[in-house]
Amino acid sequence: MKIHQLDLFKGTLSLLLLKSLTHGQRHGHEIMRWIRKISDETFLVEEGTIYPALHRLEARSYIESKWGITTNNRRAKFYRLTTKGKARLKQESEEWFFYVATFSQLLKAT
Repeated sequence: MKIHQLDLFKGTLSLLLLKSLTHGQRHGHEIMRWIRKISDETFLVEEGTIYPALHRLEARSYIESKWGITTNNRRAKFYRLTTKGKARLKQESEEWFFYVATFSQLLKAT
């Protein structure tokens, strides 16, 4: 099953964007490829969705950006996590794991 709209649950896209930056800076297309690859092509994030979300995260100081050159010699904006973003990722991850565990418990109930 392919899911094209990632923000099915509030905050899901933001959480994945923050997670995608945990191992260093990436530009938007790298982030989209990472999400697609790690989710086995289940989550397909479109440009029209990812860039507004990245701008919101940057406005909240969870990420920072700077211009650079990609491996294909193209100019792109590279994003990286801030200290505030790392704290937010930790908090959102804990909340998400709690929700998943709770839903699993509910679905297994007899």
